Amino acid sequence: MILSAIVSQYISHKRALGYRFQTEDAILRSFCRCVGDQPLAQIEPQDILPFLNGNGPVTAYWEKKYRVLSGLYRFALARGCVVCIPLPRTVPAQTMPAFVPYIYTRAELKRLLEAVPAACCNRARIDADVFRTVLLLLYGAALRISEALSLSIADVDVPRACLRVRGTKFYKTRDVPLGADLTQVLSDYVRANQRLQSAAATAPLFCRRDGTPLTKSAVQGAFRRLRIAAGIVREGGPRRQPRLHDLRHTAAVHRLIAWYRNGADLNDLLPKLATYLGHVDLSATQRYLTMTADLLHEASLRFERYALEHAHE
Repeated sequence: MILSAIVSQYISHKRALGYRFQTEDAILRSFCRCVGDQPLAQIEPQDILPFLNGNGPVTAYWEKKYRVLSGLYRFALARGCVVCIPLPRTVPAQTMPAFVPYIYTRAELKRLLEAVPAACCNRARIDADVFRTVLLLLYGAALRISEALSLSIADVDVPRACLRVRGTKFYKTRDVPLGADLTQVLSDYVRANQRLQSAAATAPLFCRRDGTPLTKSAVQGAFRRLRIAAGIVREGGPRRQPRLHDLRHTAAVHRLIAWYRNGADLNDLLPKLATYLGHVDLSATQRYLTMTADLLHEASLRFERYALEHAHE
């Protein structure tokens, strides 16, 4: 069977089982372009290795591509399309450390917002007020970028200070409460945007200058310009630079620090944070809680208070 045909069957099969399969779809389409649309059974190990290795160091993405191709070949093997799986028997050790999310300081967040006009120059496809509102949502409501861009006008409930986030990463819909400041930002945005005044309730909340829905690539491109304009960089080269998605990580860490400082019960609040972030369990939330100097300091203070209290019992 031709590669593109079995890939289409495999993607349809996985989506029929309820998987979103977007990243995997992109990887498999890239594999088709790399090796050419030839019969799957004729693809040799030497054809696959250049795709797996890419042009850079071995990262977690190598293993991701390997798992996706392994799934494809197991699917094809079960249907008699191939008689063996021509993948390497071992996964090489990563030559680059795992990416550590960047936690922005409050001063850096302020610099990012101040640099928004510079990132949204005349040639940019996104207006400054749109971009600024998206950034504030990613941090203030800890949304995924896909969740923010999928919002419609009807999903913004200003009187209730709430967002309805639909069709999330795990096919769930959740209501996200908003603070007073962020609610005011959204209210001002809707009121000032003439397009939203006459659009249908199902129209997208965020659009580009030409009126088409705002895309993830447009926001990420604007963010790269924004980060450079704000002078926020870290060592390690282009692959290690702070990301747009790190605003969500930052929101989670800043919330945890605030709870530490207020003496809150973290055992009670961490499951609520997981629900707010749209995670299915606490283990996913734990990956968001990158240790920072501020977080370590607050955790140490909490432990010291605990130790002193028990020393006097």
